[in-house]
Amino acid sequence: MKKYISLIARIIIAIILVQTLFYKFSAHPDSVYIFEKSGLGAAGRIGSGIAELIATILILIPRTIWIGAVLSLGIISGAIVTHLTKLGIEVKGDGGLLFYLGVIVFVLSLSTLWIHRRDIPIIGTKFSEPS
Repeated sequence: MKKYISLIARIIIAIILVQTLFYKFSAHPDSVYIFEKSGLGAAGRIGSGIAELIATILILIPRTIWIGAVLSLGIISGAIVTHLTKLGIEVKGDGGLLFYLGVIVFVLSLSTLWIHRRDIPIIGTKFSEPS
């Protein structure tokens, strides 16, 4: 059952992260606005897009799921904090959609990391099943 929950969670994470890449890489006005207002500018927009693409790839490869989950948690945590401190929940009349998608990615990434915690080198052994 955990295998299927993990797979569904990872697919949802990938879909959400990938769908934002077009906006970041094409310099869509909404994306430019968000990154300028947050103080990250074009470099932050492109850099976060590259990081999201890498996280998406890693979370879909069985051997690197935990790395992708950690990376997506880091990326999305930054996005959530930026919403809460600089942008607000709602950005340019989106009804909070970007913020709520970020929360979904956060929860699913955390769940995925928990499911695959035993795969984490060194610390994963602390989660081993008792003999």
